[in-house]
Amino acid sequence: MGVNIVQSRSSFDLRLCDYRPEIEYQVASSPELQEEIFKFRYKAYRRENVIRENPEGIFTDYYDTLENCWIFGIHSNEELVSSIRVHVISPEFRRGPALDVFPDIVTPMLDAGDVLVDPTRFVTSHNAILRIPELVYVTLRVPSMASLAFNARYCLVTVREEHIRFYKRVLNATQLCEPRPYPELMYHICAMRVDIAQMRDELAKRHSAFQTPLSEWRHMFERPGPVVPPELDAPPLAPLIN
Repeated sequence: MGVNIVQSRSSFDLRLCDYRPEIEYQVASSPELQEEIFKFRYKAYRRENVIRENPEGIFTDYYDTLENCWIFGIHSNEELVSSIRVHVISPEFRRGPALDVFPDIVTPMLDAGDVLVDPTRFVTSHNAILRIPELVYVTLRVPSMASLAFNARYCLVTVREEHIRFYKRVLNATQLCEPRPYPELMYHICAMRVDIAQMRDELAKRHSAFQTPLSEWRHMFERPGPVVPPELDAPPLAPLIN
């Protein structure tokens, strides 16, 4: 899509649409892609000196192995440029990093019957960010689609203190606690949450590129899991950016 085709859209929206044809979202279902992502993660975290060195040069943990976990690699022209993982935590399947670190916050939501999307291990390539300034938003489409696919009540946001303001401004996320220690990371993390029903339509109006077609999130998340997705013949909805 050329920038001069649709005059009424925001410049951000147009730029994001321009990048999307070269962007490919891949679930890390093969050992080869998993290893590539774990090495990519390691380099990203070591670049900021927030994890300890290890001789294998990979960064993975127990949570990567859970059946309610999806690990994504986002490629631009076949280059891995970012990655994120998503856990879908439900009253029937209570396993995930946010639940273990913030049990006093997450457990009451599950007891109330809520389904939660818990995105973590969000990393990007420094060089790719310079080339694709909207890469953060491109990557955040993944938990956005997960929130839609699993009809989640909330998307959890577990971030370091300096990122709190961004998520409050962009997603109207609510801070739920002060920062706490987080496993394997050399900084503290706070828990926030986004009310999906409250924010979905508002965010879709701001950035129409986040109106995800049914076929896309079906392709990315349709596999057996702990939570049953809504009927796949439902009309496509505009999901929340998480």
